[in-house]
Amino acid sequence: MAEAFQFELVSPERLLLSEEATQVVVPGIEGEFGVMAGHAPMMSTLRPGVLTVSRPSAADEAFFVRGGFAEAGPKGLTVLAEVAVPMADLKADDIARQIREAEEDLADAGDDAARERAQIALDHLREMERAVASN
Repeated sequence: MAEAFQFELVSPERLLLSEEATQVVVPGIEGEFGVMAGHAPMMSTLRPGVLTVSRPSAADEAFFVRGGFAEAGPKGLTVLAEVAVPMADLKADDIARQIREAEEDLADAGDDAARERAQIALDHLREMERAVASN
């Protein structure tokens, strides 16, 4: 059995997990990477995607994360995400509604800055939709 390490997943709203994990797969900006006990020190920003936690005493759990960063080291992993939602809580029809609203926001944007913000939000929602469809 793989050795356990301390893992914390934090969003601005709350602490989602603080427990031992045997492996965490993180959607880094340069691609997915896995963290296990004794990992070399590193930091990475996050891209929208699915973070998967393997624990010694429970089933794997997946979260959709967007924005933020991960800090790994020999003693553990901390992920500070702008958005972190358990995949089990995501509903395809809610995401489709949010996409329609984001498309309307994009169409109604009055200047370049508003258009850019609306496009980023829409891209993130579409990534969330792909994550839900593939699970």
